[in-house]
Amino acid sequence: MAAVRGIFPPALIVDVKAIACQLPRELGVPLSRLSIAELHREVTSRGITAQVSGMTLWRWLSQDAIKPWRYRSWIFPRDPEFSQKAGRVLDLYEGIWENHPLGPKDYVISADEKTSIQARKRKHVSQGPGPGKIMRIEHEYERRGAYAYLAAWDVKRAKIFGRCEKKSGIAPFDRLVNQIMSQEPYSSANRVFLIMDNGSSHRGERSVKRLQEKWPTIIPVHLPIHASWLNQIEIYFSIVQRKVLTPVDFNSLSEVEDRLLGFQERYQEIAKPFEWKFTKTDLNRLCEKLSLHQNPGKELALAGCC
Repeated sequence: MAAVRGIFPPALIVDVKAIACQLPRELGVPLSRLSIAELHREVTSRGITAQVSGMTLWRWLSQDAIKPWRYRSWIFPRDPEFSQKAGRVLDLYEGIWENHPLGPKDYVISADEKTSIQARKRKHVSQGPGPGKIMRIEHEYERRGAYAYLAAWDVKRAKIFGRCEKKSGIAPFDRLVNQIMSQEPYSSANRVFLIMDNGSSHRGERSVKRLQEKWPTIIPVHLPIHASWLNQIEIYFSIVQRKVLTPVDFNSLSEVEDRLLGFQERYQEIAKPFEWKFTKTDLNRLCEKLSLHQNPGKELALAGCC
């Protein structure tokens, strides 16, 4: 039903937005997403209204920022201890462990691997930029092998450690840890908090036992599953990706290693602690938001209590 001269009752607009907010499979439609044209077809075929234009539908949705034709990839937290584990890491970034400030001989290290860094030799020599011309990189290439780049970042001292290995694994990761712990001030530290994700070379209680048997002052701190974004070494890896590995143009693996370690030395000259702004308050807000996404009924219950 539509009123004269294109003026639509609010209840009808609400019905249209409700359809736009549903997944196509919930509507029994064999689509992955709803475009404006498909939404128009659903609205009219269901008898909600027979006279509405696609432009009018677009205007209604844009006013509420509803864009059913768009999507983004998302990993929902599945770790039952997500908040607790993430909170420990955020405390360490603020210099706190188990509600007590860290001491002067305590250090916080963030570590991980960047795997499968390929040596791609371009089939034509790359050309540098010039007047009115950007850099040109040949599309086709030959594979010359791949390296894993293992790195660690001292959160407070802005010290970077790194090494190239033919593959990742327990032994290569232990060599990175030994690279750190064999030098001062870490070799004589009271505690070295080692923040890491749940990669196969350093996950679970077995990795905790292995690391502490070799280096008793290390306290392994695992991130929640799928929470590498809380690991500060990933910030450094993003810098490496932009400044060293894009575009990928290497003649050999040795050239990959030389450039990675050369950049590491160059970056150390200007390195400063990262300005980390995500706090436990932000974490609690995020967890509440995710809870509402996963339990829509909770949002209604909260609204009823206010």
